Amino acid sequence: MSKSEEIKKAIGAHGMWKTRLRGAVDTGKSEFTVDKVKTDNNCDFGKWLHGLPNDEKKTENWIKIRDLHAKFHVEAAKILDSALTGHKDVAEKGLAPTSEFTKLSANLTTAMIGWEKEK
Repeated sequence: MSKSEEIKKAIGAHGMWKTRLRGAVDTGKSEFTVDKVKTDNNCDFGKWLHGLPNDEKKTENWIKIRDLHAKFHVEAAKILDSALTGHKDVAEKGLAPTSEFTKLSANLTTAMIGWEKEK
């Protein structure tokens, strides 16, 4: 799969996390564990990203996206942990429009779109 296709697929997959987390907040359950979500190389995009050649890993875009992607996973894991441990109010705040998760999600999407357009 091309870089463009991987990025487009990843944008959709990461967008689904808000829905998954909302479901965990509403039900207190998830098919995912906090430890699995926290690690940025468990998802398909993370595996692809970390598997790129070393010369690609030295680029500004790769470094920026790797950092945003890792932070996205940490924040998603925090929300999931709160949802699964009965701290619904904390999890709700984690999904708020002004939350760190929401900001990271938007910044990651913007960075991926910019990288996808790069020649």
